[in-house]
Amino acid sequence: MVSDEETSARPSYLDSLESLVAIRTDQLRKSIGDLERSYDILVESFGNALALKDAETEKHSKRVTAFTIALASAAGLPLDRIAVIARGAFLHDVGKIATHDVILRKPSELTSDEITTMREHCLRGYEMVKTVPFLVEAAEIVYAHHERYDGTGYPRGLKGDEIPLGARLVAVANTLDSIMSDLPYRPAQSLGAAREEIRRESGCQFDPAVVKTFLSMPDNIWDDLRRQIGTKANESADA
Repeated sequence: MVSDEETSARPSYLDSLESLVAIRTDQLRKSIGDLERSYDILVESFGNALALKDAETEKHSKRVTAFTIALASAAGLPLDRIAVIARGAFLHDVGKIATHDVILRKPSELTSDEITTMREHCLRGYEMVKTVPFLVEAAEIVYAHHERYDGTGYPRGLKGDEIPLGARLVAVANTLDSIMSDLPYRPAQSLGAAREEIRRESGCQFDPAVVKTFLSMPDNIWDDLRRQIGTKANESADA
């Protein structure tokens, strides 16, 4: 039989237990927050390493990340999923750290051997990123961002839904920024030219669903994002 003293002690014990659980929950939440910040610092360090190798490639990665986030948001993906995809977008060209400057900055079109070397950045980037446990999904985006929806891409010839959704989003964002940017072998082209190229490659290079989302979005988004990224880059350079 339970005594009156034991019965009266229960609420106090439960209150203490609830308080302890609340404290532990707050501590866990803080630890997770600290860990996520550490993750993002690590991702940023990859970006800094790429910037030391080639500043323009690092700026391109930032623009592709912004474009990918905009596409993923318009497609209705949840925030936690977008965060994972954004990391993959930012790191998509990190493998170029291992590519020789002569190839990266060549002012004319690449030879077939140079193209083969350049294409190695997908695998090299994947091998760099996959060693970090929290970047496993991002690593798959790095690996697959040059795959084509029709299966004729590289490095593995993945097709359709075999290609991670994040990589299918990055493929469109990457092409959009590349067309609208000055490259060593050609000047920047217009947003209209980029839209037409992406529309034409729907079902071939790109996922038709991603293209449909892209074409449904207002034109001003892309110029605004490019301008914002450029402004932030200039502020960082002046700091």
